[in-house]
Amino acid sequence: MDNYADLLATLAQQEETLQFTHFDNDTALAVGLWIVEEVRRRGKAVVVNITRNSQVLFHYAMPGTTPDQADWIRRKNNTVNRYCRSSYYMGIYYKNRGAAFEDVKYLDDVEFAGHGGAFPLLIRGVGLVGTVSVSGLAQADDHALIVAALQAQLAAQGQA
Repeated sequence: MDNYADLLATLAQQEETLQFTHFDNDTALAVGLWIVEEVRRRGKAVVVNITRNSQVLFHYAMPGTTPDQADWIRRKNNTVNRYCRSSYYMGIYYKNRGAAFEDVKYLDDVEFAGHGGAFPLLIRGVGLVGTVSVSGLAQADDHALIVAALQAQLAAQGQA
């Protein structure tokens, strides 16, 4: 997509609307399993990770994934936790400015990644409490998968 400003607006809108009033361990399980089942239906493989307050509530590496994907999740989560924005948003933000996220001088690319696949776990009225992350598809697809899972869970909870 060449129009980064429009994409940034869409990503910001997702972050505004995909907020929970509560998010417990069972919610994490439901979101994680939704993602796993959707990816299986597509015949793909990903690693899924959901954290709340630095505690891993859900982590699953599907057959066919590699340890590198867990490291991508770690790096993307670091980006979300630093900026309170999705990792995809941050990558597109820098592209919109004519730069690459990886070229930001004060960020170590061993620790941070501006690629799609980590989304802020937001509690309405509270803010960032964790992350929902996927690694294994193209970055836009990782991001879209998380968005769909959160939309489905919010609808199931009557919060959509």
